[in-house]
Amino acid sequence: MAASASSLLAAAASSSYAAISPRLPRGAPAAASIPSPSRHSCSSLRASPARRHQSRFVASAAPTMQPPAESKVSTVVDVDLGDRSYPIYIGAGLLDEPDLLQRHVHGKRVLVVTNTTVAPLYLEKVTWALTHNNPNVSVESVILPDGEKYKDMDTLMKVFDKAIETRLDRRCTFVALGGGVIGDMCGFAAAAFLRGVNFIQIPTTLMAQVDSSVGGKTGINHPLGKNLIGAFYQPQCVLIDTDTLNTLPDRELASGIAEVVKYGLIRDAPFFEWQEKNMSELLAREPSALAYAIKRSCENKAEVVAQDEKESGLRATLNLGHTFGHAIETGTGYGAWLHGEAVAAGTVMATDMSHRLGWIDESIKKRVVDILERAKLPITPPESMTVEKFKSIMAVDKKVADGLLRLILLKGPLGSCVFTGEYDRKALDETLHAFCNN
Repeated sequence: MAASASSLLAAAASSSYAAISPRLPRGAPAAASIPSPSRHSCSSLRASPARRHQSRFVASAAPTMQPPAESKVSTVVDVDLGDRSYPIYIGAGLLDEPDLLQRHVHGKRVLVVTNTTVAPLYLEKVTWALTHNNPNVSVESVILPDGEKYKDMDTLMKVFDKAIETRLDRRCTFVALGGGVIGDMCGFAAAAFLRGVNFIQIPTTLMAQVDSSVGGKTGINHPLGKNLIGAFYQPQCVLIDTDTLNTLPDRELASGIAEVVKYGLIRDAPFFEWQEKNMSELLAREPSALAYAIKRSCENKAEVVAQDEKESGLRATLNLGHTFGHAIETGTGYGAWLHGEAVAAGTVMATDMSHRLGWIDESIKKRVVDILERAKLPITPPESMTVEKFKSIMAVDKKVADGLLRLILLKGPLGSCVFTGEYDRKALDETLHAFCNN
């Protein structure tokens, strides 16, 4: 059966955005333009009247800690998971606010997991934030090699080695400082070490800030497939300091935009339309545009995770383009293409297949290609990817059930999608042959 996805979340009232920036980016939709929700959908959730004038988005009534009165936090997005709920703090200069981190630390021992690229930039600052006026806390760190190709068991063991050598106990806290690879590996290590220890996410790439740091997916790759070994393990908080994007290479910034585009396509048409009007500002790193894109993406992700933490249906729709994209990453060797680059090409392929099935208009297909090209992202897979290579890799995708490959495809108006195994296999073959050399 298709797990349908027609209209659900886009909560971004203009007053909510005003907490981030004194001016609204051009084209940002007002709350009144956002359609009403239905439970199993992929578009926008209207904020309730009581919440519409608040400066923080709350997916439910679950309480979370408030930032200090003089805090630089401009937005808090809550991930509502009952007694495991946690805040996503978003703002500029948050690494200069020790209280934000210290309130979420358990015990007196902290292990910061980072990589060779991020450590010289932010490790000292994070260590200061953890220990400032807090002399009882001691901080260890482990610096891993940078890149998707190191997201494996051998590298993960370096985290366990450090934790065991320094005799960390169950009251310690792991802190992930870096992009999606570091977040996934640190989270998985936290889930497994002593059967579970406290865990904090500090994402420093746009990709991690808008997607991978939120929702508790952790894990490592296997030579036969991406993210096949892992666990669902939620952090205590996610701290997004938007200033870290100042040191992000242009290619990494574009990679993160691929995930931002995804939210608009599957569930938030007003957000997609805003992106079409503001792509130049995003690429130019205009602070208010980036802050708005991060906030809106986190709101979308938080709403989905609150309803479907373990990806039994609705959450799978967040993987638009990922089945094709993961095949590209695996087939070309981890790290040859950035995750967002592979997802972008995969999104175009999924859109093409949706059009071949007669599920979307030609105009949507064109808009997808246009916005990804404007973001300087690839819209076709590499020449080395053949039809047979795609099929063999996708056969072990996590979304395969009872031997049936289920896909996330667009269906209906912009902002609607389905997660389904019920589609004409001819359309899949036609798409693969259209995009591959053989």
